[in-house]
Amino acid sequence: MARVAVIILNWNGRHLLGEYLPSVIRNTNPALGRVVVADNCSTDDSLALLADGFPDVDVIRFSENYGFAGGYNRAIAQVEEEYVVLLNSDVEVAPGWLEPMVALLDGDSGLAAVQPKVLAWKEKKRFEYAGACGGYIDKWGFPFCRGRILDTTEKDEGQYDDVAEVFWCTGAALCIRRDVYLTCGGLDERFFAHMEEIDLCWRLRNRGYTLKVEPESVVYHLG
Repeated sequence: MARVAVIILNWNGRHLLGEYLPSVIRNTNPALGRVVVADNCSTDDSLALLADGFPDVDVIRFSENYGFAGGYNRAIAQVEEEYVVLLNSDVEVAPGWLEPMVALLDGDSGLAAVQPKVLAWKEKKRFEYAGACGGYIDKWGFPFCRGRILDTTEKDEGQYDDVAEVFWCTGAALCIRRDVYLTCGGLDERFFAHMEEIDLCWRLRNRGYTLKVEPESVVYHLG
């Protein structure tokens, strides 16, 4: 059995699945990771696209839209892999994207979660807003990233190509231990969508876990 479940949450995102899912399938070693689409009760033809165009992708179907937090909580409860990746449906992944994050988790039992370097899909030499190269938080509780402050993103020139401990990892591409995710209660469904990953990471840190960014792993986020 694969050790990682790469879970893409979908809601009426047929066009995003058609554009970005091929890179996830192509660049995810099936011996390591299984690709799963969790569908939040889409009313478009997402499920037909998956059945016709991606028959090897496993699909979890929900009877209602549970949002980002609720959808992932339910999907992660249904898989059995050691690690899970929460991957946005508008993310293209680079070759070899998964292995470095898994290796980092394998080497440190106190490490709960890892994120890749997140670059912009439309401008692939620039960091993307949602996570960039690892998240931090200031004394007022305001989040920022290596490579992104407020709405300003930096060009990627290798300045953050070191593995680093961070305060939070982006939910756009989050590789996390499944047992730790479940033990900590998963994403708080009161958020429904947005900021829920920072809350989860904060709770993980309060339990003594660390979180890191692995820049050797690269993804491109439309955002």
